Amino acid sequence: MDKTIIEFKRLVEIMDELRLKCPWDKKQTYETLRHLTIEETYELAEAIISKDSNEIKNELGDLMLHIVFYSKIGSENNEFDLSDVLKGINEKLINRHPHIFGDVVADTDEQVKINWEKIKLKEGTKSVLSGVPASLPSIIKAYRIQDKARGVGFDWEKPEQVIDKVHEELAELKEEILKNTNKSKIEGEFGDLLFSLINYSRFIGVNPDTALERTNEKFIYRFQYLEDCAKKAGKALSDMTLKEMDVYWNEAKEKEK
Repeated sequence: MDKTIIEFKRLVEIMDELRLKCPWDKKQTYETLRHLTIEETYELAEAIISKDSNEIKNELGDLMLHIVFYSKIGSENNEFDLSDVLKGINEKLINRHPHIFGDVVADTDEQVKINWEKIKLKEGTKSVLSGVPASLPSIIKAYRIQDKARGVGFDWEKPEQVIDKVHEELAELKEEILKNTNKSKIEGEFGDLLFSLINYSRFIGVNPDTALERTNEKFIYRFQYLEDCAKKAGKALSDMTLKEMDVYWNEAKEKEK
């Protein structure tokens, strides 16, 4: 038997045992596991950003456990079992890849995306955008909304058009700030600017969430370097001038190089 099948069967058996005998595992429901699943997903995302293959492997294992766990609960509730989950995704993949399992032609990833959205609509999906979870973080949601719209041809044609839109939205934000009369309008214009920047990111092949997370990590490194240097110098950040702090900040930037 293939070692993957052996280990997967072992995981299912361990889950069965835990559900029978472990006080914590016995108490879990869809709802109690939900926030833990979200946490595990973010931990996987962090491992991917860090390019830590060992952690990616570990976090994938944690998520695999959650899938088996939910399936076990579903089986106990007579709703579905693990075989139903696997059968469902197998059939979905075959149905949505007619260029592999049928006679449809799709030579580029863009054609695959377009076919995917058309098939989903045929399956009964009411809106192209209905596949975007409402609970997604805003940046990821905006990116997915734009990508979904692009799948049915609703998109800009050239990157130059999008960057022009970014400049237009920035000008509108500046204008609203100068008026300084309506916080709601300023917020709206700021949102439009972010949305257009995320749109531009697609055209230049950059994932905005990944880009922002890398910038977050860069800032954290530099700021903590600043804190360490200030501590070694016997200084408190609150007592330092911005010029003094900039010296350590620039040192951190040089070390990154």
